[in-house]
Amino acid sequence: MARRNARPVPDQQLVLTVSTTECPECDQPFWAAYTNRRTVVTLEGPIRLTVQVRRCRDRDRGRCGRSVRPEAEGRVALPQHEFGLDVIALIGSLRYTQHRSVPEIHAELVRRGVEICPRTVTNLLDRYDELLALSLADDRRLQRITAAEGRVILAIDGLQPDVGHEVLWILRDCLSGEVLVAKSLLSSTQDDLAALIAPVKEVLKVPIAGVVSDGQDSIRKAVRKALPGVPHQLCQFHYLREAAKPIYEADRHAKKELKKRVRGVRPIERQVEGRDDPDARVVRGSCAAVRSALTDDGRPPLSASGLVLKERLEQVVESLDRVEEKRGCRRN
Repeated sequence: MARRNARPVPDQQLVLTVSTTECPECDQPFWAAYTNRRTVVTLEGPIRLTVQVRRCRDRDRGRCGRSVRPEAEGRVALPQHEFGLDVIALIGSLRYTQHRSVPEIHAELVRRGVEICPRTVTNLLDRYDELLALSLADDRRLQRITAAEGRVILAIDGLQPDVGHEVLWILRDCLSGEVLVAKSLLSSTQDDLAALIAPVKEVLKVPIAGVVSDGQDSIRKAVRKALPGVPHQLCQFHYLREAAKPIYEADRHAKKELKKRVRGVRPIERQVEGRDDPDARVVRGSCAAVRSALTDDGRPPLSASGLVLKERLEQVVESLDRVEEKRGCRRN
């Protein structure tokens, strides 16, 4: 959909010049070719950029006719984009840190005074993913974050959002906690995973001291092929999950029995609909607490959801008892 409202007139001006004044091939000075003007929308408001473009006039050299734009322009916005990098960074943060949807991100940007449509939010989110992928693939970044510890403990795992779709494979350094590689693969064979691990080994200037993963057969064979002689152990979480299976089954059965006893929250809420007295507020708050407790499944084996449900229901009962004590009565 085309924009219906005109873009606000920029109230900020920024003039950018080329820092490199001489051609790196012929050492001749760059000539001022023309001046380009563009408007960039940032979180601080729209900015009018005046960009000085230079060229080398030596026609016998390979750089003749190539435009040289100011280096600082890349810190403000991407080429041919009308929204600044700070807007793209905020969109990525809202999406992946606060897990907001595109309509929620759009509403937050509008609240901050950024005039943008929902489709543009989706497009800028794609740009954020591309920039993040480039950052993860930067060899200097990998060497910098792994140099402090002097070694790498490599963790390998894959995530498949939907059956039949690509699998997102993550290679992470357990010591620094940083992601080294993130790449989607159509298949998860031994050769595919080995080809994913080998470039990391070549780029790093520190040794890979060990590998941690689940028990997938293709991962074990890929590690054996790409990192011969490197110790490889199963993830401790999988050890805990297998060891806690009997406890998990008992806890799941206990939660099922507890849910049977607290059914019927909705009819109680209907009885106080349309009321705003203190009793009605207590009933609605207690029902909301019970409903929240029922949907909190936890993550076994690190969190026993049955025990968590029992504790939260006991807290609701204690809260109701305190309310009744203040009113001078007790529940039978």
